[in-house]
Amino acid sequence: MPMLKKMAVANSLSAKTSIKPVYTLFSGTELVEMNSLIGKRISLQFTGDINCIKCGRKTKKSFGQGFCYPCFVSAPETEECVIRPELCRAHEGVARDMAFARENCLIDQVVYLAVSGGLKVGVTRIHQVPTRWIDQGASWAIVLLTAPNRHSAGVVEVELKKSFADKTKWQSMLKGKDEFEGDLLQEKQRALALVEEASLIHNPADNSIYQIEYPVLQYPEKIKSSNLDKDPLFSGTLMGIRGQYLILEGGVVLNVRSYAGYNVELSF
Repeated sequence: MPMLKKMAVANSLSAKTSIKPVYTLFSGTELVEMNSLIGKRISLQFTGDINCIKCGRKTKKSFGQGFCYPCFVSAPETEECVIRPELCRAHEGVARDMAFARENCLIDQVVYLAVSGGLKVGVTRIHQVPTRWIDQGASWAIVLLTAPNRHSAGVVEVELKKSFADKTKWQSMLKGKDEFEGDLLQEKQRALALVEEASLIHNPADNSIYQIEYPVLQYPEKIKSSNLDKDPLFSGTLMGIRGQYLILEGGVVLNVRSYAGYNVELSF
């Protein structure tokens, strides 16, 4: 059965800081370029089967966006520092998988500000720029600084969360309404001042502002989140894609990443 995975993204533009995402949906062995389906009717039918995206075993319930429970509690991809980077101990030689940690935790991490429904602070691996922001549906983003490992970046984020939100306002984002009208450069300077006050300064980044324009024909006024466990059919005219969300006419949305591992039949 074709198993859903997070949509891959690529920039259709050559400019580094001007981004127009092209989305590819992984459904089993099939790759579907989703931008070409915008304006057309699509259907995703959940078959009722779920497989772990790590080991492939069948599971009744998905944990951590696509894992069976044994993998969820043991895989390095689901370690606590994925959500809370300040808890990472890889720099002390402690991790579920040190080989994984060397490639993902013990490398440069960026602390950033992004406008995703509202202004938020976050941390991501340096090679995840700008993919992380696209996945969050951010319209604007700027790198504050780079840190040498995940723990150090997480400590900075914890300090900045005292003054900045750290959650995506996903409903505002999906309505195309960013609740931020300030100056991103000014916010960066404010954030860096707070970091310096806490004696946590690392390597400040340049002032490049990333702008992301999503393939959306029309944003909805109201949002209704689809749940494949309750309603296995997600069907309608695809009006756009933002973040990892498919947006149908009428404001029905599906977070593809939330259903990684779900076996579906895609038709269009």
